[in-house]
Amino acid sequence: MKANRSLINTCILFLGAVTSTVAQQSNVNYVDPTIGGVGLILEPTRPTVHLPNSMVRVFPARKDQLDDRINYFPLMIASHRQQSLFGLLPVSGDAKELDRPVISDREKTTPYYYSVFLDDADKAEFTPAARSGYFRFSFAGGKPHYLRLNTLNGKGNIRVTGRRQLSGVEEFAGMKAYFYAELNTDIISEQDARNGQSVALLVGNTAKQVEFRYGVSFISIEQAKANLQQEIPGWTFDIVKQQAFKAWDKVLGQINVKGGTMAQKKVFYTSLYRAYERMVDINEHGQYYSAYDHQVHTAKEPFYVDNWLWDTYIALEPLQTLLNPGMEANKIRSYITMYEQSGWMPSFAVAHGDMPCMTGNHAAAWMADAWFKGVRNFDLPKAYEGLKKNSLDATLLPWRNGPATSLDSFYTAKGYMPALKLGEKETVEQVHDFERRQSVAVTLENSYDDWCIAQLAVAAGQAQDTSLFLKRATNYRNVFRADKGFMWPKDADGNWIEPFDPKFSGGQGGRDYFTENNAYTYNWDVKHDLHGLFELMGGRKKAEEKLDQLFREDLGRSKYQLWYTFPDATGLVGQFVMGNEPSFHIPYLYNYLGAPWKTQKRIRMLLDTWYTDNLFGIPGDEDGGGMTAFVVFSMMGFSPVTPGIPVYNIGSPVFEQVTIRLSDGKVFTVDAPGSSATNKYIQSATLNGQPLQVPWFTHQALLKGGTLKLVMGETPNKQWGSGEQATPPSALSYKPGK
Repeated sequence: MKANRSLINTCILFLGAVTSTVAQQSNVNYVDPTIGGVGLILEPTRPTVHLPNSMVRVFPARKDQLDDRINYFPLMIASHRQQSLFGLLPVSGDAKELDRPVISDREKTTPYYYSVFLDDADKAEFTPAARSGYFRFSFAGGKPHYLRLNTLNGKGNIRVTGRRQLSGVEEFAGMKAYFYAELNTDIISEQDARNGQSVALLVGNTAKQVEFRYGVSFISIEQAKANLQQEIPGWTFDIVKQQAFKAWDKVLGQINVKGGTMAQKKVFYTSLYRAYERMVDINEHGQYYSAYDHQVHTAKEPFYVDNWLWDTYIALEPLQTLLNPGMEANKIRSYITMYEQSGWMPSFAVAHGDMPCMTGNHAAAWMADAWFKGVRNFDLPKAYEGLKKNSLDATLLPWRNGPATSLDSFYTAKGYMPALKLGEKETVEQVHDFERRQSVAVTLENSYDDWCIAQLAVAAGQAQDTSLFLKRATNYRNVFRADKGFMWPKDADGNWIEPFDPKFSGGQGGRDYFTENNAYTYNWDVKHDLHGLFELMGGRKKAEEKLDQLFREDLGRSKYQLWYTFPDATGLVGQFVMGNEPSFHIPYLYNYLGAPWKTQKRIRMLLDTWYTDNLFGIPGDEDGGGMTAFVVFSMMGFSPVTPGIPVYNIGSPVFEQVTIRLSDGKVFTVDAPGSSATNKYIQSATLNGQPLQVPWFTHQALLKGGTLKLVMGETPNKQWGSGEQATPPSALSYKPGK
């Protein structure tokens, strides 16, 4: 028996060593969720602990990563950077001080596990499951120890049932959330306040460890309990932690890199981790609550919510289409279901319903991109029906969803959203008081989305619509002022708005005419017809000069004046704004102008400058993967420019080798030996051994697997990819096929 025990112990030690080795080799270990934890003017990132694309998302609630006080831990968040639900906090000491925040120190944050010391003594730990979570608190002796639990959004209640169970309900944004929780130790006593919305549980006054496991639900307390029992059936914190690690190891192991610096690897894998925060599956083991018809539905497949399409259609959704096409199809099917349930295709499809923020009908761009990249297992005719309805029958006004208004009738007749004259008061009641008309941005973004609808028309069996939507796709031309060389607002009489400063006009965020950015950014927001745009600018040579000047143009005023009016214009290089999504495609436009070496130069400079491995490492609102997906693409060495055209533009890979394991087992490799901060220019390229003379390749080529090999050097090869025939496809006449 002793021999057997010795053998067993040896095996355990061996397995532990193997597990430790695997953990050390995992890409998970490069992730630093605190990167970007101090916002540059705007919102900081949050060190969110969760499983990929899952309901339970937890982080310490405080101002930012420099704040040493934690107010509470939410049991879940309803949406990225939106409502937190149910606040939990361990507190030791005088019962009169239970409402205070606690001081944090010695914090450890990973995607799958979080720990922190509170008030220098008590230790809090957390690890997640999909619809449940697990806290472990290690209390120091000598003081009374409490768990403080409260609702965070007004109406709700917390109930204690028995010595070790409690549950609660909380109302938010027109719906309810529920939790059920169990402790591994008796509740000695409780203090109740604020009509049952807050409770403090006394759990002891000697040194002890208290575990708190819970389930959440949008259906009921009973369902929350069932979620907990199915996902965390026992008091096994370390097992739950190990399972969470494995879930992250799997998704982050889909892309492996060689070369680069440690800092670059941290930035890359942290960015990839952030690309898995949204959308989230709220199907609770066979049923889900939908805020789009306020019903509980039975369903075997996932139901995904929490997408901010204005932010995510550009890079995040294309990245997930590449890595996880099956999940992408499920997400699109969820959107189609929401359309069927509510009558409109959502814009920002959050848990509590459509939150129609920003501008555009970007579900069209997302779905077109997925379709033409081979994601076909969704009901395209039904999706097309919803996209068409949103374009023709819904209002295009910013931050609105619903029936068309008089301004939409004008848009249909005249081909642009009219702007108000200087000092003219708003007369259309449906226009948002703060967000305004955003007239130029609305025209540009819907021109592109209508182009995407035109591309889908034939495949959806609606070929007769193609000419209508292609005509609407040319509306961008109606707001380009040739004598000034800028996108320019136009009033209802067809006159250009004067006076107008392309750098500064439009009020807060430029919202009279634009969306959070000025004319220098929106000058390039014609993703679907770049060659047509260049012609308006006077040809490719003049367009290249204008693009050069974008990165060099002075602000024309002090920074504090600019940022007072344009707080989203962060990560500035000249008038180029790295910190906001409408700029993401702009550095790649040199590929369309015969100067891909300038794309290589700019991309490297932007990555090195604005995406660093510290608390200031995100130049703007990260938007739940919207920004960091751009980083993943660009560090790999390629990126989409026009969702809907299944083509990637080549930039400058940060790593010497990037290996992408596709969902069907094939492998695509970007091989760039010697790539470094100095060797950033492409000298020549081959794709699967064949010379590649163009700075782009197709999604279909990537899906076949193989190797893109790039020979890198210190000086630019201005001939590679420079011919007019090397230009990536982007035109109204482009037909990606059925």
